[in-house]
Amino acid sequence: MKRFSLNQATTRGWPLPELAAGCVAAGVTQVGLWREEVQEFGVSATAELMRSSGLSVTTLCRGGFFDRPDWLSSNVTAIEEAATLGAPVLVLVSGGLPSGSRDVDAARAHIGESLGTLVPYALDAGVQLAIEPLHPMFCSDRCVVSTLGQALDLAEPYPAAAVGVAVDTYHLWWDDTVWSQIARAGAAGRIACFQVADWITPLPAGVLLGRGLPGRGCIELRRFREAVDATGFTGPIEVEVFNEEVWARPGLEILADTIEGYRRFVE
Repeated sequence: MKRFSLNQATTRGWPLPELAAGCVAAGVTQVGLWREEVQEFGVSATAELMRSSGLSVTTLCRGGFFDRPDWLSSNVTAIEEAATLGAPVLVLVSGGLPSGSRDVDAARAHIGESLGTLVPYALDAGVQLAIEPLHPMFCSDRCVVSTLGQALDLAEPYPAAAVGVAVDTYHLWWDDTVWSQIARAGAAGRIACFQVADWITPLPAGVLLGRGLPGRGCIELRRFREAVDATGFTGPIEVEVFNEEVWARPGLEILADTIEGYRRFVE
């Protein structure tokens, strides 16, 4: 359990104080947090809760959405929030096509330029930006970065301390080049975070909510873990699941099943 981290999305709706207490009781020492819930509870209050509970924050989700007019101020604020929480990584969901546009290449180029603007803020705060590629079905409206290779190409012009990538099994399991790209990311020191969730079928109507707890779907989760480990990455392994049936259950029950799935199918 030394590397296990509970991403807050997996137990959505579980109030932060209860999440912290539940993690402590279960021997979990690391959590990934989401900005909306943190802002609702209060950034400083959340930071104090994590410290007093002995919990480390592994990532903060999310920045990015470079297709929005306020992308710069929003991301600068997100970097500041991550620093306050002691989160070393801010996960970026890059955003889809701007309204009325069909130019995917231009959207990706804009992301690359925007990252350059954010690099000084990230370096000053000691926060690494993690470009997260999302499954291609989200390209139009959520993230034009669809492969790990694309994410690495965008990160490459900038220092690894400032810009890395997120390896998320749910979004990358389909890509036959992912293994060589994981090796490339590790060699460059750009694996900022590693997140696991399973792919379940049939997918629900809300495709984004089609993630399963480890072992409930078809992804070779251990193969991913072994590939990431082979690069020398020894950082946290976050379980991040979006699933309404999971969320309907009590937080402690979700956490127990998450830990069991992690031990059986990821470790």
